[in-house]
Amino acid sequence: MGYWHIGLDYLVCLWINNKEYTNTTGLTGLTVVKNPHRVLGVLYGKIERCLERFPEDAAYRKYTAEIISHRHNILKSTELDIKPDITKVEEKIGAGQVEELIVQAENELFLARKMLNWKPWEPLINEPPPNQWKWPI
Repeated sequence: MGYWHIGLDYLVCLWINNKEYTNTTGLTGLTVVKNPHRVLGVLYGKIERCLERFPEDAAYRKYTAEIISHRHNILKSTELDIKPDITKVEEKIGAGQVEELIVQAENELFLARKMLNWKPWEPLINEPPPNQWKWPI
């Protein structure tokens, strides 16, 4: 039973790690995305366009744009293949499975749109109290 059990576990792991044949991500609540290159590319494009509306010196724009453009370039470099291998994208980005990358991009787009409305780069309406950032008082 020991050899059979180990062999079966190995085959199940191979099956789960091969994106072509998986019906599951192995992550609770995340389903397999049918067109991950397209979905991720659209999300990264939307984030980049949203960030263009921020002032150039805004810290959020600078640092987020750097990360998103890096990830978008990785994605674009693999789209040139006849049959793009999503595992290459996952390995190069190094932030989880493609479904997790999509969730991260959706969350970043949501935050970028909120930040655009909040305008954190503008000066405060009222001056903060003198000891606001001093700890302990």
